[in-house]
Amino acid sequence: MHKTICLALTGASGMPYGLRLLECLLAAGCRVQLLYSQASQVVARQEMGLELPSRPAEAKAALLARLPSATPENLTVFGREEWFAPVASGSNPPDAMIVCPCSMGTLAAIAQGLADNLIERAADVVLKEGRKLVLVPRETPFSAIHLENMLRLSRAGAVILPPSPGFYHHPQTVQDIVDFVVARVLDQIGVEHTLMQRWGE
Repeated sequence: MHKTICLALTGASGMPYGLRLLECLLAAGCRVQLLYSQASQVVARQEMGLELPSRPAEAKAALLARLPSATPENLTVFGREEWFAPVASGSNPPDAMIVCPCSMGTLAAIAQGLADNLIERAADVVLKEGRKLVLVPRETPFSAIHLENMLRLSRAGAVILPPSPGFYHHPQTVQDIVDFVVARVLDQIGVEHTLMQRWGE
């Protein structure tokens, strides 16, 4: 069976990670439920020249045009206040959720269980239902508040996966560095890939 993955894009720098992850999830046959914050629209435009319209239907159309592996069947885009989305309820949780890139504001809200928008609520659902939650926090340096929030989430079962690329595979391009991080995320949720050669192979 194909996995259903909720992917949330938030307002931290690192949109190339999020878009490459989306591309790889779709190419692997996953069904992707995409959420995105208002701040992520600014980051997408700044870092990738990508316009993410505020209306989910228009954002879906833009991504279908950009990503060859995206189809109307395997990509669903939800608005920030779309409370009837499947991810808003523990009766229909995804197999896993990834927040990539994850802003410190989103991370803090999830750590405190605020659930004031669909991204926060979906993460809350995934944690309470015992599903895999992977957070990719793109910030440096981390303050004590950031670290305490990450520790709280780790203790609650979330995976904290900062985008810290290794260099033992001798990356030649920025894409190689992006793929290293995306590969680590895909490993965490059990999605097969061939983004890089594994250690010892």
